[in-house]
Amino acid sequence: MKKVIKKQAKLHVKTGDTVKVIAGDDKGKTGKILAVDTQKQRAFVEGINIVTKHVKPTAAKPQGGIEKKEAPVHISNLMLVDPKTGEATRTGRKQGENGKLVRYSKKTGEVING
Repeated sequence: MKKVIKKQAKLHVKTGDTVKVIAGDDKGKTGKILAVDTQKQRAFVEGINIVTKHVKPTAAKPQGGIEKKEAPVHISNLMLVDPKTGEATRTGRKQGENGKLVRYSKKTGEVING
């Protein structure tokens, strides 16, 4: 039987990027990416898509109660914020000085670090 290897897609955002939400309940809000799930193409963004979770009392948390935490947002609903202007921008890829691919802002042409 032949083993199928799924190729991971290159995404326009990374952990640590500042992004703006362009669709959904939190449209217009900005936040920092905490984690990215490349398989599901979803990202956890600080302060975005907050859900309430009921937690049973355990030894670690004897009180239990209701927790508020971030739920993942689909990558297509996020746009990278240009570090130079502070506006949402599309990104492209080009070769940097060392031959590696680097991301750049389509609006300003500025290379995005990260």
